[in-house]
Amino acid sequence: MDTTSSGKCPVLHGGNTASGSSPTHWWPKTLNLDILHQHDSKTNPLPGVSYREALKSLDVEALKRDLKALMTDSQDWWPADWGHYGGLMIRMAWHAAGTYRSADGRGGAATGNQRFAPLNSWPDNGNLDKARRLLWPIKKKYGNKISWADLIVLAGTMAYESMGLKSFGFGFGREDIWHPEKDIYWGNEKDWMGADRYGDDSRESLENPLAAVQMGLIYVNPEGVGGKPDPLRTAQDVRETFARMSMNDEETVALTAGGHTVGKAHGNGDAAKLGPAPEGGEIEDQGFGWLNRSGRGIGRDTVTSGIEGAWTTHPTQWDNGYFDMLFGYDWWLQKSPAGAWQWEPIDIKEEDMPVDVEDPTIRRKPIMTDADMAMRFDPEYRKIAERFHKDPAYFSEVFARAWFKLTHRDMGPKVRYVGPDVPAEDLLWQDPVPAGRTDYDVGAVKAAIAATGLSVSDLVTTAWDSARTFRGSDMRGGANGARIRLAPQKDWAGNEPDRLARVLAVLEPIAAAHGASVADVIVLAGNVGVEQAAKAAGITVTVPFLPGRGDATAEMTDAASFAVLEPVHDGFRNWQKAHYTPAPEELLLDRAQLMGLTAPEMTVLVGGMRVIGTNHGGSRHGVFTDRVGALTTDFFTTLTDMAYTWVPTGRNSYDIRDRKSGETRYTATRVDLVFGSNSILRAYAEVYAQDDAREMFVADFVAAWTKVMNADRFDLV
Repeated sequence: MDTTSSGKCPVLHGGNTASGSSPTHWWPKTLNLDILHQHDSKTNPLPGVSYREALKSLDVEALKRDLKALMTDSQDWWPADWGHYGGLMIRMAWHAAGTYRSADGRGGAATGNQRFAPLNSWPDNGNLDKARRLLWPIKKKYGNKISWADLIVLAGTMAYESMGLKSFGFGFGREDIWHPEKDIYWGNEKDWMGADRYGDDSRESLENPLAAVQMGLIYVNPEGVGGKPDPLRTAQDVRETFARMSMNDEETVALTAGGHTVGKAHGNGDAAKLGPAPEGGEIEDQGFGWLNRSGRGIGRDTVTSGIEGAWTTHPTQWDNGYFDMLFGYDWWLQKSPAGAWQWEPIDIKEEDMPVDVEDPTIRRKPIMTDADMAMRFDPEYRKIAERFHKDPAYFSEVFARAWFKLTHRDMGPKVRYVGPDVPAEDLLWQDPVPAGRTDYDVGAVKAAIAATGLSVSDLVTTAWDSARTFRGSDMRGGANGARIRLAPQKDWAGNEPDRLARVLAVLEPIAAAHGASVADVIVLAGNVGVEQAAKAAGITVTVPFLPGRGDATAEMTDAASFAVLEPVHDGFRNWQKAHYTPAPEELLLDRAQLMGLTAPEMTVLVGGMRVIGTNHGGSRHGVFTDRVGALTTDFFTTLTDMAYTWVPTGRNSYDIRDRKSGETRYTATRVDLVFGSNSILRAYAEVYAQDDAREMFVADFVAAWTKVMNADRFDLV
């Protein structure tokens, strides 16, 4: 018998995907910990599969042959321009890699995140859903031996090779994620193609850490700043956005020219006729977006960017045609069929015009974007472009290297690269570190450290500062290399230069005397400090240690590129260089996520480091203990003790007062009190505040500490 009310569905609609179901929707002040859950492996459908092991059985040459064959193996449902998918595959790979930004290392191609929202539905990624579907038969064939992340980038590289470019090399090793990186900050705009990321109109105030000029773009607006053509103003945008990807002017010109040497832009139709992006499509669309249901929408009638035309005479060949065209003609502004601004040549010779993508008997005018014209009108860009024009071999070499950097920048050190095509050359942007020795007496080094008289705080703080620069976004930083003793790190305010110099002056002679690297000795010193702190709390523990870190030199270190790793906040040491718009607890989450920490690991580290006494400048905020230097649970027991009240005393300062007497016992910051105010973090804090948690707390602290110290030990994988 049907007992439901007529017309009323008994099933809860929306579930937890409904827009209003999140606690942060109802309580906006709630600290959203989701960014730390990106490290949760529950979404991984392959929990027992090691990609690096699977790669060992990959037939690389067969895969490369299959990809090159795909380039000219057209399919009726999405026919290739001129019968060659090269331009489409290059754009897919480029846009996967092009989201990388050096400020926080997020974005990039190393995770296959282009498969998921928001990137799979960005306006600038229009029709790349088709490119990924064209790759599906190859992914299906090779299965778990090739990740989507590697396949996307390799497809672009093979596309260039199939059109005549000698590539610089390729490294496998990118592992797929299985859910959207929804907590990456892509900008505060509420609308696609909005541009609220500038503080003023100087074009020099692009908000950090962003690297694109507008929401939904990879780099710059191809029509010009704000859609208004002006090559010199566009040059400012190009220079800034590429710099935020760690590209210099020469690399920028090479990438712009090389990217537009092949393929074409698509705007031969009315963009208003296109359907929604993939994430907004109907279920029967099966993940396809930007569908044109009122016309062909393919071939010469494709609409993507709105700009229409190829840049060169032979868009399926790697040649110097881009510069021939750029400098061989004068250009004037015209509108594409889709209504977009583009530059077209004046009085072009018919033989210089590329043929139609479907009918080789028809010739079409080539085009340039405003960014292309910036290569001609910006004085510095023009010098480089003219050199490339005169020396095609040099251009090809610079581009091949720049493409390799673009597509590998977020993979981290070269030791993470896999496969037969990894270049032998060590590149400065790969942050090379020599291998360290492993044959020294670790016990003797620990004894020497313990005999120095350095405090627990000195030992732990120095090791932490050395390791905390690691960020899992692009695998840069960390303790390996001991770059904390080199410029610029040795002078960073967050590293307390005077204290750092004093401690290094003690540790470096120990390293030299025992044949160990300074990097190893710094980490060992931190381990000794943790062991001493645990002993002071009545618990004996040995912190795991594996030797083998090396010491980088100044010549191996691009000081300018390391500037972006400077910590300007560190909630673990209860410090901020200045006041910032995000709340201190939000900054703590950001650093914890970059370091690869889970919420419980973040919790145990903060609580332990407070009682050890590692606060920046010796601050007493959050040091809820009378036994500083002992690895106790006092931070958590005090925080959860209802004998106290918590009273604001400043913008980011609080008194912890005895409820009865009103006496101030301790002081705190928001980073301390959030572990009592946030319901999730309080649940973790209560675990460690329990009477039976002493041993578990030390064990968990040691495990999290070791994870941080070894985060950049890719040689251990």
